[in-house]
Amino acid sequence: MTVAHTIEEAKTLNATLASLSLAERLSFVAGLGGRVVFTTSLGIEDQVITAEIGNHRLPIDVVTLQTGRLFAETLNLIDETEKQYDIHISRYEPEQADIDAYAAQYGLNGFYESVEARHACCGVRKLKPLARALNGATIWITGLRRGQSANRSETPFAEYDADRHLLKVNPLADWDIDVIKAYVADNSVPINPLHARGYPSIGCEPCTRAIKPGEPERAGRWWWEQDQTRECGLHVAEEASAVTIAQ
Repeated sequence: MTVAHTIEEAKTLNATLASLSLAERLSFVAGLGGRVVFTTSLGIEDQVITAEIGNHRLPIDVVTLQTGRLFAETLNLIDETEKQYDIHISRYEPEQADIDAYAAQYGLNGFYESVEARHACCGVRKLKPLARALNGATIWITGLRRGQSANRSETPFAEYDADRHLLKVNPLADWDIDVIKAYVADNSVPINPLHARGYPSIGCEPCTRAIKPGEPERAGRWWWEQDQTRECGLHVAEEASAVTIAQ
């Protein structure tokens, strides 16, 4: 299958998913065949997707990147979520050799010192485990939403990830935070208690703070950096291979 063919597939899928409900979007994608993987950070958006997967018993692999620096509240929520929905969440951890090499070069908490060091840490603790989690996958489902940040404001329902050679599906792209919260309340979805303490976006503990009134949802991530479009790299394509799907 050529890249051009796959890009056209993504465009068609993007248009199809636009008119469907969340449950219909997930069911449709699950029915496309191949290995479908949903990566969850256990954030409030991801918990909504997990609830739909669990409640409808969809054939979608649910995985998380257990970086080694997560909040205790996040780790506890993994277990709670598995029990509530009778599902298994596969944990993908960084290799100890990679952590040791990083610490030797930058120091264990060297990510505070430079953008280069921070990206290197995300590479070790997130990107390399993600590559293992997506090995053999044909479709990658995420909890990306347009309202999360300016950098995500054009998020499509489906796109072609040229770096990983798969279709990437964002079924909550058009959901705003109020709709997310209403779904959680109506369906008794377990969520991270840190959300109630001012953490709308939760990553590794050393790299996440509560946000201030009026700040964007992701302002508490890598707050010491000045770049307002900062990301860990999971959802940023290499410039040469980025593919944009028009809405």
